Amino acid sequence: MRARPRPRALLAATLAAVLLSGCAQSVDPIERLGKKAAQKVQRPDRAYRRWGLSAPLAPAPRPARPAGGPGRTGDGLPPVLDRVPTQDKVVFLAYDEDIEGDPRFVDMVRELRLPVSVFLTADGAGPKGADAARLRAAGAGVQNHALGHFVLRGRSYGEQRAEICGQRDRLTARPGPGPRLLRPPHGVYDRTTLRAAADCGVSAVILWRPVPQPYGAGTALHPGDIVRPRGTGRRLASPTAETARLLRRIQASGFTVARLEDYL
Repeated sequence: MRARPRPRALLAATLAAVLLSGCAQSVDPIERLGKKAAQKVQRPDRAYRRWGLSAPLAPAPRPARPAGGPGRTGDGLPPVLDRVPTQDKVVFLAYDEDIEGDPRFVDMVRELRLPVSVFLTADGAGPKGADAARLRAAGAGVQNHALGHFVLRGRSYGEQRAEICGQRDRLTARPGPGPRLLRPPHGVYDRTTLRAAADCGVSAVILWRPVPQPYGAGTALHPGDIVRPRGTGRRLASPTAETARLLRRIQASGFTVARLEDYL
């Protein structure tokens, strides 16, 4: 008589067959989502290629800075900075109304994990562009550019304080950290601007340095430069395209991009 297989032996054989079958048909976890779902997954190691970069951005070093930020000047006014004192090979990208009407800018910030600071007026970048909520969700720092986009210099203390504190209050009322940096509209300010900024809780007034060009004297990047990807006196033709161009220049110079708020 032929012996009947034992139940335990049958179970072991069945499990072995299932395991071997599973190993033979192993696929990428993303592919298991299905073709359409997999196409929606943005692999982080490929995002930089979409934006015209030949390599991912290098991570910025952890800044060594005293607690409390840059500190006030001797007369209690916030410092005015176009460069952060640091030896780290980093630069900072700062934007204002440049990004209006370019919804791709938010995608770029999110996909590249680009540590940018954006200074918004009350109108900011409209619904077709990158508003404060979308910028914060993408990882950008949202800072103060005053309520209206007109020159503050020469106006009364009351007018300037209303402009600066008013926009601070609007941005603070929305989800996310409140602004503590100010870029005066057009980069123009006076001592009254600094007094009003101090009374509105501004820790530093931010200007910028010219975007370095590939050729010519005095055009190199320097550690701690605060730059925006356009020349003075002209609007960005395409914020994403010019940002990608600047990022390539930053990488070629051996620098990377750091978050301004982390150093201040």
